Amino acid sequence: MSPRSRAGKMPDLAPGRKSGLESAGTPSGPEQPPSQPDLAKSLGDPGRRRGDRLSLASQRKLYLLASGMSTAGSFAGLTAKSWILLHNSGNALILALHFGCLALPSLVLSGPAGVATDRLGCEKVLIRAQWGLFGAALLGALAIPLLQGQLQVAMLLLSTLLVGVASSYELTARNKYSALLVEDPEHLGRYIASFSVVFNVGKLIGPPLGGWLLALGGPTTALVLDAATYLLPLATVMGLLHPIRSAEQRSAPGRSASLGTAWRECGPVLRHVLRFTAIATLVGFFHPGLAPLIARQVLGPSPQALGIFTSVLAAGSICGGMALQRNSAWLTARPGLLLGSCTLLTALAQLGMATGAGHLAIELVMTFLIGAGTACLLAGTNLIGQVGAPMALRGRMAGLGQIAFLGGGGLSGIAAALLSARIGLGGAFALLGAIGFVLGLGELVLQGRLRLLPPTSLRSDESHAEAQ
Repeated sequence: MSPRSRAGKMPDLAPGRKSGLESAGTPSGPEQPPSQPDLAKSLGDPGRRRGDRLSLASQRKLYLLASGMSTAGSFAGLTAKSWILLHNSGNALILALHFGCLALPSLVLSGPAGVATDRLGCEKVLIRAQWGLFGAALLGALAIPLLQGQLQVAMLLLSTLLVGVASSYELTARNKYSALLVEDPEHLGRYIASFSVVFNVGKLIGPPLGGWLLALGGPTTALVLDAATYLLPLATVMGLLHPIRSAEQRSAPGRSASLGTAWRECGPVLRHVLRFTAIATLVGFFHPGLAPLIARQVLGPSPQALGIFTSVLAAGSICGGMALQRNSAWLTARPGLLLGSCTLLTALAQLGMATGAGHLAIELVMTFLIGAGTACLLAGTNLIGQVGAPMALRGRMAGLGQIAFLGGGGLSGIAAALLSARIGLGGAFALLGAIGFVLGLGELVLQGRLRLLPPTSLRSDESHAEAQ
């Protein structure tokens, strides 16, 4: 039976009804655990206390701010590394390899990261991952003054690889941790979508900052800033945030804690979302890895040109993320419509890049649309996975989502680089855009009416039926 036909039977879409899950801080037994506000009220949770501690609303804003500042510094460092590698080699495959070192570890490690998050607790995994990010970024900063030539290139790639490893754990833990800062589960989608906006604001500010730091202070300055900004969210989580820890549910030891269990129990709609996203990412999300190459063709070879190009891409991502944030409840309930529209928009923009080569205004507009389409695709998939899954599965659902992104576009970036080496960058845009157009249109036609019911609503319906 197809996911579309299953969508008409809403009870069949319930993810994770029989999971044998262990709840941290909640009583075990056949009864459903209370909601987060009830837990905080009955157990006196630190996240709800006033006085010398910040309110949960203030904590959410503070965590978003720290994450945004860290993202800006991170993208400044990545821009610096990309320009150094392009300047020394002039090889698009090196650029794709650099982005692959950042993104591809999530293909291998996002699954174990999700399992660790659900088993050990999201806060513990998050803190360890942020320390790892700081150490890996510091290694790249030390490579500039201490090494030269191929050794320097190898150390920069190693630094980026270690950042990718730590990021795999940080992303999965952060998604689940965010739910502990939200009192009302109905507002979870909007808060998680806010991270997409903040992330892309940082991506907008970071690349030109990295370009100017390269021009004015050199690569060491940019990479030291990259390392230092990882301390901001770390200090915030360790010293300022007091989430509703009693609301976290962890998986029990054994087979119920595996990634395969999460895949089976998440439901047919979420499985369809993950499959479609993996295919859409392969043909539509290769631009971050090839950004220096595309920027050189559109604007020129300077580091400032790379910063401008990636900022236009980020501006589109911000607009897409804001649209998703404002309509998060409506769009997450319609996954086929959301993902199909994003894929179609990205494909049309890719075709525009192929046909508008040599026209700066057209290429910049298409770059903006690519940013909007890919941001909504990735953030939408993550949002659907978190809102549509029960708390005890959310770490592993975040891991499955990162796997569906094919390493954040790393695998698709390498494929696009190989393709552009054979048929040219314009030919790669045309071919992948045509495939994406068929894929997005097919999703809208076949799955546009697909619906997803949040697990909290389903549990409420079931409890009401049992009471009768």
